[in-house]
Amino acid sequence: MIVTAQIKQLISTDDAFSAQLKTLLAWDQTEDQSIHQKVLQIISTVRSQGNSALLEYTHQFDQNHIHHANDLEIPRTALKAAWDTLPSDWSDALSVAAKRIRHYAEHQKLQSWQYQEADGTRLGQQITALNRVGIYVPGGKAAYPSSVLMNAIPAKVAGVNEIVMVTPTPSGNQNTLVLAAAYLAGVDRVFTIGGAQAIAALAYGTETIPAVDKIVGPGNIYVATAKKLVFGQVGIDMIAGPSEILIICDGQSNPDWIAMDLFSQAEHDEDAQAILISPDETFLTQVTQSINKLLPTLERADIIRKSLGSRGALIHVPDLSKAVEIANIIAPEHLELSIEKPEELAPLIHNAGAIFMGRYTAEALGDYCAGPNHVLPTAGTAKFSSPLGVYDFQKRTSLINCSESGADSLGRVASVLARGESLTAHARSAEYRILKKNPEF
Repeated sequence: MIVTAQIKQLISTDDAFSAQLKTLLAWDQTEDQSIHQKVLQIISTVRSQGNSALLEYTHQFDQNHIHHANDLEIPRTALKAAWDTLPSDWSDALSVAAKRIRHYAEHQKLQSWQYQEADGTRLGQQITALNRVGIYVPGGKAAYPSSVLMNAIPAKVAGVNEIVMVTPTPSGNQNTLVLAAAYLAGVDRVFTIGGAQAIAALAYGTETIPAVDKIVGPGNIYVATAKKLVFGQVGIDMIAGPSEILIICDGQSNPDWIAMDLFSQAEHDEDAQAILISPDETFLTQVTQSINKLLPTLERADIIRKSLGSRGALIHVPDLSKAVEIANIIAPEHLELSIEKPEELAPLIHNAGAIFMGRYTAEALGDYCAGPNHVLPTAGTAKFSSPLGVYDFQKRTSLINCSESGADSLGRVASVLARGESLTAHARSAEYRILKKNPEF
């Protein structure tokens, strides 16, 4: 059986293009009210019943029959055993990836700073790490040791005291690669729970699961909705939607390469989005032919076909300038610039999670081992947010240390502004520290 994909063909100069693009990009599954209500109930039950709720949900959703809450935790010795028994090709690959992720993360680390004004007042910013962070690692349709590295290593570089990882183990099956990656990345504790119940446990704590300060990591719609609902009790990295890739190509790349790059994100799930933009109409036809030629060779062909058919597109534009304009509207998670001089186009891209420059830079390299984080903003949120990084695990605290002279000069300004806002206590608090040379004070 030959499996082909019916992918939308759009033309940017058509009158209906703006409306077509808006429809193509529409996505906010977390607004599903039935899911919202289910997740609220799960969160409420975990808050009130703690471990007993976790055991029940783990049995119900993961078919994992654990009878004692202490057995939800995977001991550190099991993580080490998983690492020690890995085949050398896997341990070598994970080690290289971890080293590159750590090296890149080291460049992101924020530092405290101060400066002194002429009157002796000192101002600055103190950087401290979060105390405890929770990492969610999916364990349903697929397992992602790369996600363990991408979430845990920046936290370690930031100086987080304790990393608590949760990952579902359907039917009790633990993924050796995920456990080995947890050991390599320095995860402190691992619990075999998943779904909205795991997010609730991390946010509020149970008799066994410690409450954390921030939750990071991708998950399904129940996980995303739960993160949205517990935000405020804890920090979160982002509300992650389906994976996305946008490729801008001048028509000179190998069409098989481009087709496979589109597949690389479409294979995640049926809701993933893969879009190609090119000014070369013939090239778009060649990529279509490559899609239909290569798709039957892939294990996840059915998922890819559904993804391309429902949310994929090939867009013809008059020139690369128009391609950039559309890219900034889409604000993709991953953007490939498969063109001759990507360094000329990259500065014009204002909205993208990550930019992969040149014909040889496959997005897949960023997913695993290039170094920059693969936890990226999706669903257009790259317009206002950034990739996960060390800075997400650090807090910034302002420092103000007034000299006597500084308290006098700043107090006079504060007094005027506070009285203008009718906040008399504010004004008098500042005025107490004013030097009494002016009878007005």
